[in-house]
Amino acid sequence: MQSAAPKKRQRLGSSSNLTRISSSSPPSDDEPPLPSALLLPDLRPGGFNDSSTSDVLLRLHLDPPSAPSIDLRLHSSALRRSRFFSALLSDRWRRHTDESSGDGDSLRLNLTVSAFDTHVRVLRLLYAADFSGAISSPSEALSILTVALELLFDELIAACVRYLEAVPWTEEEERAVLSVVPFLGPDESTELLARLSPHGADAAEDMLLGLVHAATGGSDPKVATIKAFVARVLRDFSPRDSVRRVLVRVFVLSLTKVKELLEAYWSPDVRGDRDEAEAKQRLNLHSAVAKGRHLLWLVERMVEMGVAGEAVTEWSEQGAFAADLEKGFKDDAFRNIAPGLPTIMMRCTCRLANAVASGEILAARQVRLKLIRDWLPVLKVCRDNVSPIPSGQKLLYQELEETFLRIISTLPMSDAQKLLQECLTFSSRNVEDCQHLVLAFNTWFRRANRVPNDDDDT
Repeated sequence: MQSAAPKKRQRLGSSSNLTRISSSSPPSDDEPPLPSALLLPDLRPGGFNDSSTSDVLLRLHLDPPSAPSIDLRLHSSALRRSRFFSALLSDRWRRHTDESSGDGDSLRLNLTVSAFDTHVRVLRLLYAADFSGAISSPSEALSILTVALELLFDELIAACVRYLEAVPWTEEEERAVLSVVPFLGPDESTELLARLSPHGADAAEDMLLGLVHAATGGSDPKVATIKAFVARVLRDFSPRDSVRRVLVRVFVLSLTKVKELLEAYWSPDVRGDRDEAEAKQRLNLHSAVAKGRHLLWLVERMVEMGVAGEAVTEWSEQGAFAADLEKGFKDDAFRNIAPGLPTIMMRCTCRLANAVASGEILAARQVRLKLIRDWLPVLKVCRDNVSPIPSGQKLLYQELEETFLRIISTLPMSDAQKLLQECLTFSSRNVEDCQHLVLAFNTWFRRANRVPNDDDDT
């Protein structure tokens, strides 16, 4: 059973809550089960619900007033721990009531509640020296806190807040905490808000950036597991703009690092002996392969989440980088040191080009043109300088050929004419193996042979 919503901390009761004792009506047949265990009086004199020493009778009743009620025999000394009851029991308040004295010196207070159990539990805690053991779960702390706020029982409010600060919450409990925080004072809510609210507006983006860096920044043996986890986090993260900004930022950094490593390979530090220089060159290429794998993972995530537009544009502007790769893939020493680098670079190109060809990314004409013009020579070198081509790479190269040809079909015919002639290396003696090239040329010639509409013959 849940208690009533908390009142503002400054709100006190009304004069209708203060009356003299009168006999209570017998419980009705439809009365809900009462918390009999909670109603048992304390064994010590002057304790909770001790009728022999009480000076206040508190009647708890449900809304509407005709609903069942509970009478509790309480003590003003205990009730004054609550600022709500302290105000009701004050001389100033009592002077404003017109009720005459009834049964002895006892006062009768009426309190409307939404449920009996939690209110009785909180009233019993007015008699407790401390609250250790009184709270055993976040849900219990929240229900008690709601009533403690209603009754302005500051000591109990502080105990509930301390408990909530120190224990984990379910998602439902977290929503309940958020709903009760506005009723707490600034000092009371500080720790809860620190747990619920980030320090800055970009905290979520900073966390994403840290996760992506962890997945792409090193050679941890568990990097595959970390990447799988981070990919899941990225998929579940709703603000796509934040995901896009983070991935683009790390993509540019990773691409820059790969380019720097290749530049270091082509322009080695010649200090030291020859063996040392060769070792440095090998290290640069091995590092480029490792960074390239991270780059491919980033490209796959960006395409998967539909945020690869800027990556396509960036990839289309890498003419110098593509030229370095073309030179390297022709070099036997380069290929022997880093045999996996061509496949990695071609997979990056293929993923981005496929997104363009399928319409997932609506790239501008100049972007499409530069993407093909700069990366087509790299593809040709990969095909021509690996013999025999492993079956996996053969499928990759064929997929990239088909994708490039589809993109060429979206370009103006003059640009397509030049690029298609560079694609002749896609052909083979068995024409059946290069149907994608046949289709591309047939499409171009069909367009070239189309007779313009003549208005006079219409």
